[in-house]
This record gives sequence, structure tokens and C-alpha cells, in this order.
Amino acid sequence: MQEQDSRATSYTTLASGGDFRHELEIKRSRFITVLRRAGTEEEARDLVAVLRRGFHDARHHCSAFVIGPDRSIQRSSDDGEPAGTAGIPMLEALLKRETTPGVSDLSDVSAVVVRYFGGVLLGAGGLVRAYSESVSAALDLAPLVRRSRLRICSAAVPHAAAGRLENELRDAGTVMAETSYQDRHTVLRIAVPDHADAIAAASDRILQLTAGSAGLTADGTEWIDEPLT
Repeated sequence: MQEQDSRATSYTTLASGGDFRHELEIKRSRFITVLRRAGTEEEARDLVAVLRRGFHDARHHCSAFVIGPDRSIQRSSDDGEPAGTAGIPMLEALLKRETTPGVSDLSDVSAVVVRYFGGVLLGAGGLVRAYSESVSAALDLAPLVRRSRLRICSAAVPHAAAGRLENELRDAGTVMAETSYQDRHTVLRIAVPDHADAIAAASDRILQLTAGSAGLTADGTEWIDEPLT
């Protein structure tokens, strides 16, 4: 399913800007967790391959990832640990993560936990806790953003009024997209939540600001990162 066809219109993911790494030591074993934003299964699996090369002497490279606005792709691997003690606890840590109170919508995240065995057996229960806590501790510190599907709408306005209108829209909290300047007018593009009420409200605002001289045309959609509030 493509992003634009998803039921969800927003979800939480890692902020862009590179991998995030966190390390725990549990009974002399090192658990190195690396989180990466991944929009495809190929990108998620690439993190595993990169870390296998980077930590080639580690005993285990366990992984889990969840992808898509609807979280439709979910995979995990124990990578040699006893079945069910690593990959599934890691995946559950991603899926059950509350990004706002009562909401678990984290997606487009690949997690790999590299384990250096410290000589002390943890047992099945200890492994489950260690891998779950490793991912949870990394998420506690990782930068997150809200990714929202916004409807891009455009309004053609006179050149002389474009600057004032854009400032008024920004002051009202409107998310501005790219502005283009044409021969006879300026095209202001705004991004609004992709549902009918929001589009109607934005259209009414444009009509009010332009005294009814400019209408709003709904175009395509874009997924845009926004700060978590």
C-alpha cells in the first residue's frame, strides 16, 4: 500500500538526520541499539547489513522494523538467540511505544540490537527483558516527529497582495508550501490536514482574506514532518 492510499493520515517516526545509537550493559553483555528511519523494507534491512559489517565480531545482530502509515509491514529476527527472546520483544517495544498519552503509532523505524556476549547466561526471561529494554531506552532519547499527510491547496492572488496574504496565513498558523510567481498573479500554496472540514475551513479563510476574489483549489497530497506537540 502506498503512503497516499493509507487509512492513517498521520503517525510518529524518527526525525531525519542519521542513525541513533544507544548502549546498555546487562550482566557484562553489551547491547548496542541502533535506530534508523526507514520508509521501505529494503532500507530497514540495509541497517542490519551495515551493522553486521561494522560489528562483525559480535555474536548477534537482532532486528525488528515496522513500516508504513498503517504499520502494515512488521518483521523481526532473533539472529541465533533462542526463539522469541529477541526479535519479537524488540518489535513489541516499537509497536507498543506511546508517542502521546494513549497513542501508539510509531512507524518507519528499523531497530537493530548488536549483542556482545559477556559470559553470563541471562535465561529466556532475561533476554526478553534485555532486548525490550534496549529498544525502549533508545526510544526514550531518540528525536521523534509527527509525519502528517497534508492536502496541498493553491490560490492565485494579485502580486501586490501576495506578501500580505502570506504573512497573514503564517500568523494564523497555516503551513505554507512553495509559492510560485507567474506573469499575471502569484500562486500561494498551503498545506492543510487531508480531510474535508480542514479544506473547507482553509477555503473560507482565503475567501475572507481576499474579500472573495480568490478561491482555493485542492491539489495532491504530501507527507510532511512536523514537530511533536
